[in-house]
Amino acid sequence: MGNKKELILIHHDMKGITLTHSVNIMLTPEFYTLKKEAIPVKYAYQAKRIAPSLFEGLLDENSRYDYLVWKESKTSNEWTFIAYDTAKIAEFLASKGLAFSQVAKVFFAQQSLGLFESAMAVGEDKVLLAIDAVIVLLPRMLLSQDERPSLQFSKRFTPQKGVSLQSTQTSFVSLSQSIILTMLFMLFAGIFAFEGYTLAHSGGELQEELEALYEEHSSLSSSYTRKGILNKYQSLDKKERQKRDNIKQLSSMIFKGVTLNSLELNDKKWKATFSCQDSKVAKRVKDLSQKYGLNHRNITGINDVIIEGSL
Repeated sequence: MGNKKELILIHHDMKGITLTHSVNIMLTPEFYTLKKEAIPVKYAYQAKRIAPSLFEGLLDENSRYDYLVWKESKTSNEWTFIAYDTAKIAEFLASKGLAFSQVAKVFFAQQSLGLFESAMAVGEDKVLLAIDAVIVLLPRMLLSQDERPSLQFSKRFTPQKGVSLQSTQTSFVSLSQSIILTMLFMLFAGIFAFEGYTLAHSGGELQEELEALYEEHSSLSSSYTRKGILNKYQSLDKKERQKRDNIKQLSSMIFKGVTLNSLELNDKKWKATFSCQDSKVAKRVKDLSQKYGLNHRNITGINDVIIEGSL
């Protein structure tokens, strides 16, 4: 399967380990929750978006879960969904002496279903085996003498696709996105510096032009007249600044897992629709909108969030 790293089976009864190199790990069903559902979608990212709703009532509400999804076969609509708590997994690994930085890829026993022709011993009194196309962990005493565990765990159980614990624990912004944002900020900083320099050296010229306007239009020399003009356009400037502030706030809500589907803006109100990959990302978007004092609402049945306001 193309991966040459050592593969370690992780289970609750395992002993502590000490490593000086990176490894791959495979988790037993103690560390994840599995569901199989027939879903009429074509792509994995579409199935992953609805994964949180499939596990409602099955998971700890106080934990944060990530999801791995794959299709059983190209000819069916049956998908396998795995929910796992990255923080709890990392905590357990640390208790056994395995650091985050030493884990290259994480796999799940269910991914190697086709290799479990018989039972595999796990620790002293448990076994892994396939029952109705699902890998389960059972007490060894439930097996008959004819079903003694014979499988030996090795690198051959390494699946083709794994997940990275480190990537699920990092920020919502990926490395490539961070680089792009850094370049944009540097560009903006350069523009602001140039504008500041230009304004600083054009003050004298602006004052001369202002004096010339006063001479040509004597009514402007009256502070009362200037105040009236200022009041007339102040509301327009305030509205434009509010638009800029709102756009800046909406921009901060676009991170990994969020797509801006639409933005409607006119003189009286605005409305933005965000598409979120799961309920956790949608909650973060709603939390940000609440922080900025913006109104938000969900689109029933999916994780899209609508944020709107008036001008």
